[in-house]
Amino acid sequence: MMAGKVKWVTDIEKSVLINNFEKRGWVQVTESEDWNFYWSAPALSGDSSCSGQPPSGGVTLSRPWPLSSTLCRPGSRAPMSVQTIRNVFSVETGYRLSDDQIVNHFPNHYELTRKDLMVKNIKRYRKELEKEGSPLAEKDENGKYLYLDFVPVTYMLPADYNLFVEEFRKSPSSTWIMKPCGKAQGKGIFLINKLSQIKKWSRDSKTSSFVSQSTKEAYVISLYISNPLLIGGRKFDLRLYVLVSTYRPLRCYMYKLGFCRFCTVKYTPSTSELDNMFVHLTNVAIQKHGEDYNHIHGGKWTVSNLRLYLESTRGKEVTGKLFDEIHWIIVQSLKAVAPVMNNDKHCFECYGYDIIIDDKLKPWLIEVNASPSLTSSTANDRILKYNLINDTLNIAVPNGEIPDCKWNKSPPKEVLGNYEVLYDEELAQGDGAERELRSRSGQSLGPRGIRSRDSGRSFLTTWK
Repeated sequence: MMAGKVKWVTDIEKSVLINNFEKRGWVQVTESEDWNFYWSAPALSGDSSCSGQPPSGGVTLSRPWPLSSTLCRPGSRAPMSVQTIRNVFSVETGYRLSDDQIVNHFPNHYELTRKDLMVKNIKRYRKELEKEGSPLAEKDENGKYLYLDFVPVTYMLPADYNLFVEEFRKSPSSTWIMKPCGKAQGKGIFLINKLSQIKKWSRDSKTSSFVSQSTKEAYVISLYISNPLLIGGRKFDLRLYVLVSTYRPLRCYMYKLGFCRFCTVKYTPSTSELDNMFVHLTNVAIQKHGEDYNHIHGGKWTVSNLRLYLESTRGKEVTGKLFDEIHWIIVQSLKAVAPVMNNDKHCFECYGYDIIIDDKLKPWLIEVNASPSLTSSTANDRILKYNLINDTLNIAVPNGEIPDCKWNKSPPKEVLGNYEVLYDEELAQGDGAERELRSRSGQSLGPRGIRSRDSGRSFLTTWK
């Protein structure tokens, strides 16, 4: 009776997921049974240090995922013992997933979704492009990247404490934001504007007790964007959904129905309000506890509303340029991690990108979330997230049939729903060769340039 039906398992009991599975006629099974599709919550890797060093043995995971998986020996479909996902992808165990099994995370997704590792990989990517003499790594007269300056200045603590102090003293009136490396939903975040506020970090790092005691967490400290774009006097950020079906070649999709998350209290850069998280942090997990939180709209605005607002207040051209730059940032961040990502054919991933726009309409990448929240705070939220999962499944599991991870992961346009292709490396390489040919023959390169606000020169984007 169950033959031919997709058998699914999840450790996230959310109706937007389960309703989508049931709508397709898929059959729920337990972790110890044979399954085809596993939607799992990732581990928050808060128990590993900011050094990013992997544990010894197996795949370089910061710790075993909570995903329990039916494992199969090569050539066997019989369910075996329940193991962690780390063992599924470990060469040493001798187990493997079958071709008809897929999961919703790449084994070392944390290379992008852990705050410290994301910054580390982007810094490495920039240096590599610089070493290659790539025009993308061009800098201005002050040594700032013209096209790759999209992450706020960031240091790891305690490891980079002395470097941070040096930078802090260059601009002692600046504000910095501290975040634990492996936590989400605004937990453990605070702002500082005096070195005395983190002397404790310095003392601990000198004695190495900070690193050796597992009860103490590693943090990143970033220059706070103190001039955010305000709407109605309030700070907001963008939550954008990006689906990656493969890293090599890189193929990713942008979901058109992202949204803005607003603070409930009007923004002020005043130092007296540094401790007021209702002013500074947009996370719904924090804002929903505010006195002025609106349970009808949840303090959210659609990206399309934001675009209309900006077009009417700032103009269509600069608004179009802003969204082009946001797309550029996302693709460059994925390119930065692609070389180190374990591009397992059984995997896909839907990421939640958090972007802040400053008052000069410059976008900044704040962080990337693995398995972004599927909790619905409003009716519109529920509809959006149901459709997000629906469209994701249509791409990841073509026709809702038993998966075959050997397929080329290039679905036809008509199944994309609210997704649109953001970047396809194979197509881009083909286009690049064609553009080079046209360029050599003196033909126009067309309007696909992204113009630097500093240089006035344009260069070709390769993500369209």
